[in-house]
Amino acid sequence: MGYRGKVAQQERARELRLQGMPLADIAQELGVSKSSVSLWVRDLGVEVRRRTPGPPRSNRLRERKLAEIDEMNALGLERMGELSEQAFLAAGAALYAGEGGKTKAMVLFANSDPAMMSFFLRWLRSFFDIDESRLRCRLYLHEGLDLDESTTFWSGVLGIPTSQFTKPYRAVPDVSIRHNKHEHGCPRVTYACSRTHRAVMGLTRALLSSTPAIPG
Repeated sequence: MGYRGKVAQQERARELRLQGMPLADIAQELGVSKSSVSLWVRDLGVEVRRRTPGPPRSNRLRERKLAEIDEMNALGLERMGELSEQAFLAAGAALYAGEGGKTKAMVLFANSDPAMMSFFLRWLRSFFDIDESRLRCRLYLHEGLDLDESTTFWSGVLGIPTSQFTKPYRAVPDVSIRHNKHEHGCPRVTYACSRTHRAVMGLTRALLSSTPAIPG
């Protein structure tokens, strides 16, 4: 949300407060935090009207949570903007620093989040000369999950042919694990090239040793 949007929210909050609406109800209606509303209307001395019956508190809290998530998602998109080539390079290095394999002489990355896996494969293909035939994927699946369905799903996400998927690993059944957890399993992608792995590690070391240029 831009500056004008925030101003409009502030003006609406003040109107509702002058009508006697409680801070929590204003925050819920506008999809903002109660503390923000409090700042916007703190100079208004008004009598708060008595609350009327409404949705259960648990529902109101959930709605406020979802509204705040939507607000933060929009703010995140606004702040991030379009990634430059340099920012994309750094982002992929940061992902590998956290999730990638460090010891073996191969690029190795595993995560159950399709968006994260897709991002990493785009990064790898963008900044390195990859021989697609050498990419491999191994799925880690809990018992009861459909192997063929999961293989097809991850092949589409990763852009790796199903013929390059190796024998999957079936986890030992565990009654404490939810049945819907990781419904397509967790993929582990490897690229056996020591030079590429060293280049990736060089980027992660450079990133972790760098000094960010923070304004102010």
